[in-house]
Amino acid sequence: MRSHGPNYAPLMFARLLALFVIVPALELYVLIRIGQLIGALETFGIILVTGLIGSYLAKTQGLSVWNRLQEKLNSGQLPGRELLDGVIILLSGALLLTPGVLTDMVGLMGLFPPTRAFLRKKLADRFSSSLMSGNIQFRAFSSGSNPDIDPDRSSRTDADSGVFVGGSAKHRPG
Repeated sequence: MRSHGPNYAPLMFARLLALFVIVPALELYVLIRIGQLIGALETFGIILVTGLIGSYLAKTQGLSVWNRLQEKLNSGQLPGRELLDGVIILLSGALLLTPGVLTDMVGLMGLFPPTRAFLRKKLADRFSSSLMSGNIQFRAFSSGSNPDIDPDRSSRTDADSGVFVGGSAKHRPG
Protein backbone atom coordinates (compact mmCIF):
# COMPACT_ATOMS: atom_id res chain seq x y z
CA MET A 1 0.00 0.00 0.00
CA ARG A 2 1.36 3.44 -0.94
CA SER A 3 1.97 6.02 1.73
CA HIS A 4 1.07 9.63 0.91
CA GLY A 5 2.83 11.23 3.86
CA PRO A 6 0.96 12.86 6.74
CA ASN A 7 -2.78 12.44 7.08
CA TYR A 8 -4.39 15.36 5.23
CA ALA A 9 -7.98 14.31 6.00
CA PRO A 10 -8.55 16.89 8.77
CA LEU A 11 -7.27 19.71 6.55
CA MET A 12 -9.43 18.57 3.64
CA PHE A 13 -12.46 18.28 5.93
CA ALA A 14 -11.89 21.83 7.19
CA ARG A 15 -11.66 23.16 3.63
CA LEU A 16 -14.81 21.37 2.55
CA LEU A 17 -16.63 22.54 5.67
CA ALA A 18 -15.65 26.12 4.89
CA LEU A 19 -16.64 25.78 1.24
CA PHE A 20 -20.01 24.11 1.68
CA VAL A 21 -21.18 25.29 5.11
CA ILE A 22 -19.41 28.39 6.36
CA VAL A 23 -19.29 30.39 3.11
CA PRO A 24 -22.99 29.85 2.27
CA ALA A 25 -23.96 30.67 5.87
CA LEU A 26 -21.96 33.90 5.73
CA GLU A 27 -23.50 34.76 2.36
CA LEU A 28 -26.99 34.21 3.76
CA TYR A 29 -26.22 36.34 6.80
CA VAL A 30 -24.86 39.21 4.66
CA LEU A 31 -27.85 39.02 2.28
CA ILE A 32 -30.31 39.13 5.19
CA ARG A 33 -28.50 42.10 6.76
CA ILE A 34 -28.40 43.99 3.46
CA GLY A 35 -32.07 43.17 2.91
CA GLN A 36 -32.89 44.59 6.35
CA LEU A 37 -30.94 47.77 5.60
CA ILE A 38 -32.06 48.55 2.05
CA GLY A 39 -34.94 46.18 1.36
CA ALA A 40 -35.42 42.78 -0.25
CA LEU A 41 -36.09 44.05 -3.79
CA GLU A 42 -32.98 46.24 -3.76
CA THR A 43 -30.89 43.35 -2.45
CA PHE A 44 -32.19 41.17 -5.26
CA GLY A 45 -31.28 43.97 -7.68
CA ILE A 46 -27.70 44.04 -6.38
CA ILE A 47 -27.39 40.29 -6.93
CA LEU A 48 -28.84 40.60 -10.43
CA VAL A 49 -26.64 43.55 -11.45
CA THR A 50 -23.42 41.99 -10.14
CA GLY A 51 -24.31 38.78 -11.98
CA LEU A 52 -24.88 40.64 -15.26
CA ILE A 53 -21.74 42.74 -14.92
CA GLY A 54 -19.75 39.68 -13.91
CA SER A 55 -20.96 37.59 -16.84
CA TYR A 56 -20.11 40.42 -19.26
CA LEU A 57 -16.64 40.82 -17.76
CA ALA A 58 -16.07 37.06 -17.73
CA LYS A 59 -16.98 36.86 -21.41
CA THR A 60 -14.86 39.81 -22.55
CA GLN A 61 -11.85 38.97 -20.35
CA GLY A 62 -12.11 35.29 -21.24
CA LEU A 63 -12.11 36.07 -24.98
CA SER A 64 -9.16 38.42 -24.52
CA VAL A 65 -7.17 35.72 -22.72
CA TRP A 66 -8.21 33.14 -25.33
CA ASN A 67 -6.91 35.38 -28.13
CA ARG A 68 -3.60 35.94 -26.30
CA LEU A 69 -3.31 32.19 -25.70
CA GLN A 70 -3.84 31.49 -29.41
CA GLU A 71 -1.22 34.10 -30.36
CA LYS A 72 1.32 32.54 -28.00
CA LEU A 73 0.66 29.04 -29.32
CA ASN A 74 0.84 30.21 -32.95
CA SER A 75 4.21 31.86 -32.29
CA GLY A 76 5.55 28.70 -30.61
CA GLN A 77 5.65 30.15 -27.09
CA LEU A 78 4.33 28.56 -23.92
CA PRO A 79 1.17 30.34 -22.72
CA GLY A 80 1.76 29.98 -18.96
CA ARG A 81 0.46 33.42 -18.00
CA GLU A 82 -2.57 33.02 -20.23
CA LEU A 83 -3.40 29.61 -18.79
CA LEU A 84 -3.30 30.98 -15.24
CA ASP A 85 -5.45 33.93 -16.32
CA GLY A 86 -7.92 31.48 -17.86
CA VAL A 87 -8.13 29.47 -14.63
CA ILE A 88 -8.67 32.64 -12.59
CA ILE A 89 -11.39 33.88 -14.97
CA LEU A 90 -13.12 30.49 -14.94
CA LEU A 91 -13.12 30.35 -11.13
CA SER A 92 -14.23 33.98 -10.93
CA GLY A 93 -17.14 33.27 -13.26
CA ALA A 94 -18.17 30.32 -11.10
CA LEU A 95 -18.08 32.55 -8.01
CA LEU A 96 -20.25 35.11 -9.77
CA LEU A 97 -22.84 32.44 -10.55
CA THR A 98 -23.09 31.72 -6.84
CA PRO A 99 -25.68 34.08 -5.38
CA GLY A 100 -24.18 36.29 -2.73
CA VAL A 101 -22.30 39.47 -2.14
CA LEU A 102 -19.04 38.04 -0.75
CA THR A 103 -18.54 35.55 -3.58
CA ASP A 104 -19.41 38.27 -6.10
CA MET A 105 -16.74 40.56 -4.66
CA VAL A 106 -14.10 37.83 -4.82
CA GLY A 107 -15.27 36.82 -8.31
CA LEU A 108 -15.08 40.38 -9.60
CA MET A 109 -11.51 40.66 -8.29
CA GLY A 110 -10.45 37.90 -10.67
CA LEU A 111 -12.02 39.65 -13.66
CA PHE A 112 -10.17 42.97 -13.43
CA PRO A 113 -6.68 42.81 -14.97
CA PRO A 114 -4.84 44.58 -12.10
CA THR A 115 -6.28 42.37 -9.36
CA ARG A 116 -6.01 39.32 -11.60
CA ALA A 117 -2.27 40.04 -11.98
CA PHE A 118 -1.95 39.96 -8.18
CA LEU A 119 -3.87 36.67 -8.00
CA ARG A 120 -1.82 35.24 -10.88
CA LYS A 121 1.42 36.03 -9.07
CA LYS A 122 0.17 34.36 -5.88
CA LEU A 123 -0.95 31.29 -7.86
CA ALA A 124 2.34 31.11 -9.78
CA ASP A 125 4.32 31.36 -6.55
CA ARG A 126 2.23 28.60 -5.02
CA PHE A 127 2.60 26.33 -8.08
CA SER A 128 6.34 26.91 -8.43
CA SER A 129 7.04 26.22 -4.76
CA SER A 130 5.00 23.01 -4.83
CA LEU A 131 6.48 21.88 -8.14
CA MET A 132 10.07 22.63 -7.20
CA SER A 133 10.09 20.67 -3.96
CA GLY A 134 9.07 17.16 -3.22
CA ASN A 135 9.58 14.07 -1.19
CA ILE A 136 10.86 10.71 -2.25
CA GLN A 137 10.78 7.40 -0.49
CA PHE A 138 12.78 4.30 -1.36
CA ARG A 139 12.12 0.80 -0.09
CA ALA A 140 15.02 -1.63 -0.01
CA PHE A 141 14.44 -5.36 0.28
CA SER A 142 16.86 -8.05 1.16
CA SER A 143 16.99 -11.14 -1.00
CA GLY A 144 13.69 -12.99 -0.96
CA SER A 145 11.88 -10.44 1.20
CA ASN A 146 9.90 -8.69 -1.53
CA PRO A 147 6.20 -9.15 -0.65
CA ASP A 148 5.33 -9.13 -4.36
CA ILE A 149 7.54 -12.18 -4.87
CA ASP A 150 7.23 -13.86 -1.47
CA PRO A 151 3.50 -14.23 -0.64
CA ASP A 152 4.29 -15.41 2.92
CA ARG A 153 5.88 -12.02 3.72
CA SER A 154 2.95 -10.01 2.29
CA SER A 155 0.97 -10.41 5.52
CA ARG A 156 3.62 -8.59 7.58
CA THR A 157 3.55 -4.88 8.22
CA ASP A 158 5.43 -2.43 6.02
CA ALA A 159 8.04 -1.98 8.73
CA ASP A 160 8.80 -5.71 8.58
CA SER A 161 8.89 -5.95 4.79
CA GLY A 162 11.69 -3.54 4.02
CA VAL A 163 13.88 -0.66 5.04
CA PHE A 164 12.59 2.82 4.26
CA VAL A 165 14.94 5.59 3.27
CA GLY A 166 13.25 8.98 3.04
CA GLY A 167 14.40 12.31 1.80
CA SER A 168 13.27 15.57 0.36
CA ALA A 169 14.42 17.85 -2.40
CA LYS A 170 14.05 21.55 -2.86
CA HIS A 171 14.84 23.58 -5.94
CA ARG A 172 17.67 26.03 -5.43
CA PRO A 173 17.84 28.94 -7.85
CA GLY A 174 21.14 29.69 -9.41
